[in-house]
Amino acid sequence: MPTTPLTPAKRRVLDLLKRLGPMTATELARRLDLTHVAIRQHLAVMEHRGVVEKTPTPPAGRGRPSSAWSLTEAAHALFPDRHGDLTVSLIQATRRALGTDGLDRVVAQRAKEQLRDYRKMLPGPSASLKKRVEALARQRSAEGYMAQVRKESKGSGRQGNTGAFLLVEHHCPICDAARCCQGLCAAELDVFRRYFGRGVRVERVEHLLSNGDRCAYRIEPA
Repeated sequence: MPTTPLTPAKRRVLDLLKRLGPMTATELARRLDLTHVAIRQHLAVMEHRGVVEKTPTPPAGRGRPSSAWSLTEAAHALFPDRHGDLTVSLIQATRRALGTDGLDRVVAQRAKEQLRDYRKMLPGPSASLKKRVEALARQRSAEGYMAQVRKESKGSGRQGNTGAFLLVEHHCPICDAARCCQGLCAAELDVFRRYFGRGVRVERVEHLLSNGDRCAYRIEPA
């Protein structure tokens, strides 16, 4: 989604849809005191940006059905979101209530459940390493990590191992939590290692929290 700021008029449209739910262009124009042409221009731009969408609504009487406009899932990112602050607050409260050992147990339980889910959703050891790495990247992208797989070229990796892959994560959706509790990063690396098993070596070669631009993992046959 483009990051160019919305104009005040477009922001008013989004705010109204957020408060009142789906509305027709006619209703939006009336409530915002805009012309029908102006509201349609705003909606067209925001539809192109992927923040609003329209769906047909049954007509009240005779005639063609009208279209109601509503926010897309992507539009919710344009509104204040304090979930990161809440997560950090919960981590700090857990540490105060249960101590460092208690927090470590919580992180370990989360990792155990994450590994269980990966083993259910992703290919098992019988699949090729390439398929397993690509499947993990797709799952991590679905979780918000913007992951991609790069095949290491000849001469890179350990002893020029051409069977090595890089799993690169361009975004960290839990960055605030990871800064507060670095055990989360260690646990995720352990989850990757346990998912691939003893026949595969997994090492973190770049770390966002260690002044890297991203997190990256080299994955290769042991």
